[in-house]
Amino acid sequence: MPDALPDPSTVLPALPAPTAQAERLIELGVHEIAGLSADEVRAFAAAAEGDGALLAVHPDRAPASALAPLLRRDGKPGFVVVDMPDVDAFTPCGVELPEAPLYLVTGVDRGDHLANRSPEEALPALTGKDRTPLVLTEGIHWLLQQPEALERNRCFMTVGSRLRKPDGRLDARTPAIWISNGTGRDGRERRDAPKVGWCWWNNRHTWLGFASATGRGA
Repeated sequence: MPDALPDPSTVLPALPAPTAQAERLIELGVHEIAGLSADEVRAFAAAAEGDGALLAVHPDRAPASALAPLLRRDGKPGFVVVDMPDVDAFTPCGVELPEAPLYLVTGVDRGDHLANRSPEEALPALTGKDRTPLVLTEGIHWLLQQPEALERNRCFMTVGSRLRKPDGRLDARTPAIWISNGTGRDGRERRDAPKVGWCWWNNRHTWLGFASATGRGA
């Protein structure tokens, strides 16, 4: 196994309070995607305990395909790669989400120190430290609230989401969020845009960490 990269010297600021995150989701129209009223989102956030926690909408209510275009970087919208038309079929695997439409994710971390490991290698390293990998929609929610969490050479995978094939086997693609170089089928106009894509389960990338959290609660 390759040596882990050192922890990043750049410390990200704390997430906004849940009430501020609620207003951000409402501003973006996420509540409408989820079939929730603005008052419902505000009421949940007002009752939430845990500053520093991420406010997330359950993927059954707000799928990745609907959330990705709301991402912004340098004024450019996010997108899903063309060879991942089944992005919403990547569902939670090995993690349990609250059944409620809104919930909190605590202790979010980008996992830079696990860069240059494959997902197969990184997952047991996370769970061995009592951490739970983020699902794809949680990673997108994080970047909606804190766009600066996505940096060149400091991007991340969300290995809590996997696609199970009809025969029961897991697809080797694993979701990740990074920054487009504007090459290939991305198109030059998408250079520097946030990009939802995938990497192989057994491949290593020096620029991809593994996003995780300490827990979830409704």
